[in-house]
Amino acid sequence: MRVTRESLIRIAKENALERSHNNHDIIAAYLTGSLVSDSDPMLGGATDIDLVLVHGSRPAAEREIVKLTPDFHLDIRHRVKSDFKSPRELRTDPLLGYEMYDPLLLYEREKFFEFVQAGLRAGFEFQAPSLVLARCRTLLAEARKGWIDLSDISPDQAGPLHVKQLLRALNFAGNTIAELSGGPLAERRFLLDFPARAQAAERHNFTGTIFNLLGAGQTDAATLSNWLPEWKKAFLAAAEIARQPEGAAKVDHRIHAARLNYYEKGIQALLSGETPLTGLWPLIHSWTLAANILNSEQAKAWSDACGQLGLLGAEFGERVAGLDQFLDEIEVRLDEVAAANGLELSTSI
Repeated sequence: MRVTRESLIRIAKENALERSHNNHDIIAAYLTGSLVSDSDPMLGGATDIDLVLVHGSRPAAEREIVKLTPDFHLDIRHRVKSDFKSPRELRTDPLLGYEMYDPLLLYEREKFFEFVQAGLRAGFEFQAPSLVLARCRTLLAEARKGWIDLSDISPDQAGPLHVKQLLRALNFAGNTIAELSGGPLAERRFLLDFPARAQAAERHNFTGTIFNLLGAGQTDAATLSNWLPEWKKAFLAAAEIARQPEGAAKVDHRIHAARLNYYEKGIQALLSGETPLTGLWPLIHSWTLAANILNSEQAKAWSDACGQLGLLGAEFGERVAGLDQFLDEIEVRLDEVAAANGLELSTSI
């Protein structure tokens, strides 16, 4: 099967039309993510199709993964019409605002989409410095909450949940800088695309900071490659738990058997690329999501890997302290941008 951006968009539209035909509660459908961005949607020959279905009433599930082939799947987000706030509120939403700013409309039963998007994009206000900073500060506040939750955790207490919280805070921190010049970063390409955003923010040193906080200086491409078999075993074990009725609600939606190649081939492509350590983020992030639902024996290889990276053990406290310093440096940069545009400076915690 020859797969192109156009063929994947066609598949998305066919699925949107079929679902809307069978479910009259769906009032709109649009495509977002890499298929509508300037970047190549393929990474290692695998990708997902980010489809959003907007319902008139609250749907039973918020997220759904549908396998198409081993290398392609639908990642469907179910939203309800009331999720879309006023245009004024959407302009300060760092996630939903960007999702609605430039997606590809596939279907609409009501004039919902045009109304929301027109309000969001009116007068080019979305890119106004005040709104850019509002979105960035929202992300930074989430990162700071993560640090606060971790600040009193001692190294001997740290486990999968705390590493998950640390990575989540780092993700928010990285996207705070990324959104000074664009939308949020995709999971698989997080470390690959971050350097350009850091450069645009005039903080090229932030790239080294994020790599160091992840422990990249304590590993190499060969080690990451050697971790893949244990990562795969953990991923499939967690995906199997997700298939069970009692386990589905406990497992992160990203851990799904249909997404195995999406991660594995993407990681392998990064490891064989010009900057191999960019594969560390999708590897350790997805492995951590899996480890959070596994028992200690199933998560032992993950624990060993995190120990080597300094995400667990004696260095855990250093990582949390480093996160705190990183967030302070990001706040300084946001205040510089605010001052340059005659805007109010942030209030430190």
